[in-house]
Amino acid sequence: MGKRLQSVVLLGVVVALVGAGCSSKKKGAGTAPPSGVTEQGLATEGSLEQARRGLPPSGDGGPLKDIHFAFDSYELDEVGRNMLRTNADWLKDHTDSKVEVEGHCDERGTVEYNLALGAKRARAAKEYLVALGITADRLTTISYGEELPLCHEHDEECWQQNRRAHFVVLGE
Repeated sequence: MGKRLQSVVLLGVVVALVGAGCSSKKKGAGTAPPSGVTEQGLATEGSLEQARRGLPPSGDGGPLKDIHFAFDSYELDEVGRNMLRTNADWLKDHTDSKVEVEGHCDERGTVEYNLALGAKRARAAKEYLVALGITADRLTTISYGEELPLCHEHDEECWQQNRRAHFVVLGE
Protein backbone atom coordinates (compact mmCIF):
# COMPACT_ATOMS: atom_id res chain seq x y z
CA MET A 1 0.00 0.00 0.00
CA GLY A 2 1.44 3.41 -0.94
CA LYS A 3 2.29 5.93 1.75
CA ARG A 4 -0.37 8.39 0.59
CA LEU A 5 -3.03 5.66 0.62
CA GLN A 6 -1.90 4.58 4.09
CA SER A 7 -2.19 8.16 5.29
CA VAL A 8 -5.67 8.50 3.81
CA VAL A 9 -6.74 5.22 5.43
CA LEU A 10 -5.28 6.34 8.77
CA LEU A 11 -7.09 9.67 8.49
CA GLY A 12 -10.34 7.85 7.74
CA VAL A 13 -9.91 5.66 10.82
CA VAL A 14 -9.14 8.68 13.01
CA VAL A 15 -12.19 10.58 11.67
CA ALA A 16 -14.41 7.54 12.22
CA LEU A 17 -13.15 7.09 15.76
CA VAL A 18 -13.50 10.77 16.58
CA GLY A 19 -17.03 10.80 15.19
CA ALA A 20 -17.97 7.67 17.12
CA GLY A 21 -16.52 9.06 20.33
CA CYS A 22 -18.33 12.37 20.01
CA SER A 23 -21.74 10.78 19.61
CA SER A 24 -21.35 8.61 22.71
CA LYS A 25 -20.42 11.35 25.20
CA LYS A 26 -22.92 11.83 27.97
CA LYS A 27 -23.91 15.26 29.19
CA GLY A 28 -23.41 15.92 32.87
CA ALA A 29 -20.90 13.13 33.34
CA GLY A 30 -18.97 13.02 36.64
CA THR A 31 -16.19 15.38 37.60
CA ALA A 32 -13.37 12.89 37.12
CA PRO A 33 -10.72 13.95 34.61
CA PRO A 34 -11.16 12.52 31.11
CA SER A 35 -9.51 9.18 30.50
CA GLY A 36 -5.92 9.70 29.47
CA VAL A 37 -5.48 12.71 31.81
CA THR A 38 -4.31 12.62 35.42
CA GLU A 39 -5.94 14.66 38.19
CA GLN A 40 -3.08 17.18 37.77
CA GLY A 41 -4.10 17.68 34.13
CA LEU A 42 -1.12 15.77 32.74
CA ALA A 43 -1.61 13.50 29.75
CA THR A 44 -0.96 9.81 30.02
CA GLU A 45 -0.92 9.37 26.25
CA GLY A 46 -0.21 11.34 23.08
CA SER A 47 -2.69 13.03 20.75
CA LEU A 48 -3.05 10.09 18.37
CA GLU A 49 -4.07 7.74 21.18
CA GLN A 50 -6.55 10.33 22.41
CA ALA A 51 -7.98 10.70 18.89
CA ARG A 52 -8.30 6.93 18.58
CA ARG A 53 -10.47 6.99 21.71
CA GLY A 54 -12.69 9.75 20.33
CA LEU A 55 -11.21 12.70 22.22
CA PRO A 56 -10.66 15.93 20.27
CA PRO A 57 -7.11 17.11 19.57
CA SER A 58 -5.79 19.06 22.51
CA GLY A 59 -4.58 22.64 22.39
CA ASP A 60 -2.95 24.64 25.16
CA GLY A 61 -4.74 22.85 28.01
CA GLY A 62 -1.72 21.43 29.82
CA PRO A 63 1.13 22.99 31.76
CA LEU A 64 3.24 23.42 28.60
CA LYS A 65 2.00 25.81 25.95
CA ASP A 66 2.01 25.32 22.20
CA ILE A 67 4.22 27.34 19.93
CA HIS A 68 3.18 28.40 16.44
CA PHE A 69 4.99 28.74 13.15
CA ALA A 70 4.76 30.84 10.02
CA PHE A 71 3.49 29.25 6.83
CA ASP A 72 5.94 26.75 5.33
CA SER A 73 8.46 27.29 8.14
CA TYR A 74 10.00 25.51 11.08
CA GLU A 75 11.99 28.52 12.28
CA LEU A 76 11.32 29.64 15.83
CA ASP A 77 10.25 33.26 16.14
CA GLU A 78 10.74 35.39 19.26
CA VAL A 79 7.27 34.54 20.61
CA GLY A 80 7.99 30.83 20.19
CA ARG A 81 11.40 31.09 21.84
CA ASN A 82 9.87 32.98 24.79
CA MET A 83 7.20 30.29 25.20
CA LEU A 84 9.85 27.58 25.02
CA ARG A 85 11.81 29.34 27.79
CA THR A 86 8.65 29.29 29.92
CA ASN A 87 8.11 25.61 29.09
CA ALA A 88 11.76 24.88 29.96
CA ASP A 89 11.32 26.56 33.36
CA TRP A 90 8.36 24.26 34.07
CA LEU A 91 10.36 21.22 32.96
CA LYS A 92 13.28 22.23 35.21
CA ASP A 93 10.84 22.30 38.14
CA HIS A 94 9.38 18.89 37.17
CA THR A 95 12.48 16.82 36.53
CA ASP A 96 10.64 13.48 36.44
CA SER A 97 8.38 14.57 33.57
CA LYS A 98 8.86 13.30 30.05
CA VAL A 99 7.40 15.16 27.09
CA GLU A 100 6.33 14.22 23.60
CA VAL A 101 6.80 17.15 21.20
CA GLU A 102 4.25 16.90 18.39
CA GLY A 103 4.74 18.68 15.08
CA HIS A 104 1.58 19.80 13.29
CA CYS A 105 0.82 21.58 10.00
CA ASP A 106 -2.10 23.17 8.24
CA GLU A 107 -3.87 21.32 5.45
CA ARG A 108 -1.94 22.87 2.56
CA GLY A 109 0.78 20.77 0.96
CA THR A 110 1.03 17.05 0.35
CA VAL A 111 0.71 14.52 3.15
CA GLU A 112 4.39 13.63 2.81
CA TYR A 113 5.53 17.25 2.81
CA ASN A 114 3.47 18.08 5.89
CA LEU A 115 4.74 15.04 7.78
CA ALA A 116 8.31 16.15 7.06
CA LEU A 117 7.57 19.77 8.01
CA GLY A 118 5.85 18.66 11.22
CA ALA A 119 8.94 16.59 12.09
CA LYS A 120 11.17 19.62 11.54
CA ARG A 121 8.93 21.75 13.77
CA ALA A 122 8.98 19.19 16.57
CA ARG A 123 12.76 18.78 16.23
CA ALA A 124 13.32 22.58 16.29
CA ALA A 125 11.32 22.87 19.52
CA LYS A 126 13.15 19.92 21.07
CA GLU A 127 16.58 21.24 20.10
CA TYR A 128 15.79 24.63 21.63
CA LEU A 129 14.62 23.01 24.88
CA VAL A 130 17.84 20.97 24.97
CA ALA A 131 19.85 24.18 24.42
CA LEU A 132 17.99 25.60 27.44
CA GLY A 133 19.19 22.72 29.62
CA ILE A 134 16.48 20.06 29.31
CA THR A 135 18.05 16.64 28.78
CA ALA A 136 17.25 15.10 25.40
CA ASP A 137 16.27 11.75 26.96
CA ARG A 138 13.20 13.44 28.47
CA LEU A 139 11.94 14.61 25.06
CA THR A 140 10.58 12.58 22.16
CA THR A 141 9.25 13.94 18.88
CA ILE A 142 6.53 12.87 16.50
CA SER A 143 4.95 14.45 13.44
CA TYR A 144 1.26 14.34 12.69
CA GLY A 145 1.52 16.64 9.68
CA GLU A 146 -1.99 17.80 8.84
CA GLU A 147 -3.72 14.75 10.33
CA LEU A 148 -4.81 16.13 13.74
CA PRO A 149 -5.93 19.74 13.21
CA LEU A 150 -7.29 21.87 16.03
CA CYS A 151 -9.35 23.92 13.60
CA HIS A 152 -11.19 22.67 10.52
CA GLU A 153 -12.02 25.91 8.70
CA HIS A 154 -10.26 26.77 5.45
CA ASP A 155 -8.82 30.19 6.18
CA GLU A 156 -5.60 31.77 7.45
CA GLU A 157 -6.84 32.26 11.02
CA CYS A 158 -7.58 28.57 11.31
CA TRP A 159 -4.43 27.44 9.51
CA GLN A 160 -2.33 29.52 11.95
CA GLN A 161 -3.78 27.51 14.87
CA ASN A 162 -2.81 24.25 13.17
CA ARG A 163 0.82 25.23 12.43
CA ARG A 164 2.19 24.32 15.84
CA ALA A 165 4.36 22.26 18.09
CA HIS A 166 2.25 20.76 20.84
CA PHE A 167 3.71 19.43 24.08
CA VAL A 168 2.23 16.37 25.80
CA VAL A 169 3.51 15.76 29.32
CA LEU A 170 3.52 11.99 29.64
CA GLY A 171 3.72 11.86 33.41
CA GLU A 172 5.71 12.76 36.47
